[in-house]
Amino acid sequence: MAFTLYNTLGRELQAFTPIAEGKAGFYGCGPTVYDYAHIGNLRAYVVHDILARSLRCAGFEVTHVMNITDVGHLSGDNDEGDDKMVKSAGARGKSVLEIANFYTQAFFQDTSRLNIQRPDIVCKATEHIPDMIGLIRRIEERGFTYSAGGNLYFDTSRFPSYGELALLRLEDLKHGARVEVDGNKRNLTDFVLWFTKSKFENQALTWDSPWGRGYPGWHIECSAMSIKYLGEQFDIHAGGIDHIPIHHTNEIAQSEAATGKKPWVRYWLHNEFLILDKNKMSKSSGSFFTLQNLIDSGYEPLDYRYFLLGAHYRSQLQFSWDSLGGAKNARKTLLDRVKTLAGKAGVVPGPAGESHEAGAYLATFNKALEEDLSTPRALAELWGLLRDNSIKPAAALAAAFDMDRVLGLGLREAAAAALDRGPEDGELVREIEGLIAERGEAKKAKDFARADHIREALKKRGIMLEDGPAGTSWRRVEPL
Repeated sequence: MAFTLYNTLGRELQAFTPIAEGKAGFYGCGPTVYDYAHIGNLRAYVVHDILARSLRCAGFEVTHVMNITDVGHLSGDNDEGDDKMVKSAGARGKSVLEIANFYTQAFFQDTSRLNIQRPDIVCKATEHIPDMIGLIRRIEERGFTYSAGGNLYFDTSRFPSYGELALLRLEDLKHGARVEVDGNKRNLTDFVLWFTKSKFENQALTWDSPWGRGYPGWHIECSAMSIKYLGEQFDIHAGGIDHIPIHHTNEIAQSEAATGKKPWVRYWLHNEFLILDKNKMSKSSGSFFTLQNLIDSGYEPLDYRYFLLGAHYRSQLQFSWDSLGGAKNARKTLLDRVKTLAGKAGVVPGPAGESHEAGAYLATFNKALEEDLSTPRALAELWGLLRDNSIKPAAALAAAFDMDRVLGLGLREAAAAALDRGPEDGELVREIEGLIAERGEAKKAKDFARADHIREALKKRGIMLEDGPAGTSWRRVEPL
């Protein structure tokens, strides 16, 4: 079946057809590292993780790129307010780079605890200033810029399709309705590409440029870095719905203005807000929780991941301690069932394979994810599988582990714990699974000598392989 995604550009479900067959280039907007990510922020990165995992399980070769904003992001998306990085550094008595490094590490600690796989490419804004300057020069050469008040602006009036993503009609915008009035702007929706004489007299980080010493606007970094790593046209761009009206709209305008190619991005994926007391969770309002807040309250990070998977990414999700408690209890029941099955099976199964008794559940699970990443339906299939007593324990576990390649709920670790495996077993399990997969490929290629060699080598180490309808499983025996 075709992999489908809801494309914000067009507001409809569309079959995913990548530019290069079998490959998927994917850019997800990353954090501005001036403070801890709150759990509403982290919802986006769980969604991006599910997208990348689902595409890979569907057979695509994925290149996932994410930026780290450590310069240029003002408190308002439209060039107003204070510089988030400078403001945070001043409040904490640290340098901007110290603040950026500290909160970058904190961010990746949070994503690791949530079992979010690290993107293939992580790029910091401060390390790509020449790329931004180069892209701005291309925009300038094509006649889409003007200088005013010392800054270089993008002229949205010269880009007829401006606002298409957000369904904006420029003639309907009222003066001052969208931004603070900036006397330098010719049009309300114009935005700064490069600041040289801004309201910040002592900007912490500045660079030489053709327009004077200064620093980039926020929007240009995503265009410059995504083009650098994914090309002038790529498949998917993802982020929160708050990015639609300004940030992503501006990215499209400047990117297509620079390259002359349309569309710049083929599919736009946006996740909805996490809601707290009927308002979106935000740092500016002071209404937010961090992942550490949840941990300090007695929850595990994967309880929160489970909570997020229970709602579709395009639905607003109401956070409450009661709902998180329900997710915690459900996940505990899930892990207890996995441990029970592991005890009955007595082995840690390998990959489920293509033909086995749990195949119907896997097929429906995959269909749910291929239809716009429906994690609630996918979770329902996992529960159905584990409750089906007609399926042998080893077969059920093998299929559940295949599902968990996308869900990321730590099911294999739970099974290993049930069999009293030591802490070193995580690496050993990965090694054994790699050899099982290699043996399977050898058998497909009719290289039976290689397949037999792998079996015997593992047997000498005390690992016995057993082939069955659920695939290849393994158990410990006395080493030869």
